[in-house]
Amino acid sequence: MEVSVRGDKMSLSGDLPEVGTQLPKFKLFDQNDTKVKTANLIGKVALISVVPDLETPVCTMQTRKFIQQADHYPAAKFYTVSNNTIAQQTGWCAAEGVENIDMLSDTELSFGYEMGLYIPNAGNLARSIWIIDDTGKIVYRQVVDEQTDEPNYLAAIEALEKLVPRVDV
Repeated sequence: MEVSVRGDKMSLSGDLPEVGTQLPKFKLFDQNDTKVKTANLIGKVALISVVPDLETPVCTMQTRKFIQQADHYPAAKFYTVSNNTIAQQTGWCAAEGVENIDMLSDTELSFGYEMGLYIPNAGNLARSIWIIDDTGKIVYRQVVDEQTDEPNYLAAIEALEKLVPRVDV
């Protein structure tokens, strides 16, 4: 698959997992530098928001949009994945005044390669949204064609609502 970065076509590192298949095995690192494996994400419905670089405006908007939604879906987990370092992610959270978010770092690119989302020519992950059910089966995916565009938030939330109810807070 190809995506565009400011109009330039770039190939992804591999094949994307299909809707209906299990999330592949990978490892990430949380803000405490603790290894998080695929198995750690299974057991609860999850929305995984993947951003190329947290320190850019579109990635900040995407992350904030899902942070704003998380409280309405207590039966689901919301994760943001980037290949920013843990220090960069921690710095972003501090600068943005964000707390209680599950930021996961893919500096080793395990997630990027296993999910087929790494863009070698750009050096980062492709902007995407993934929703998995409590067994780890992929029930929704969107890989944004133009990486400087935002994802379809409404479609992702509608897919999430098929698995967990919205709660007004």
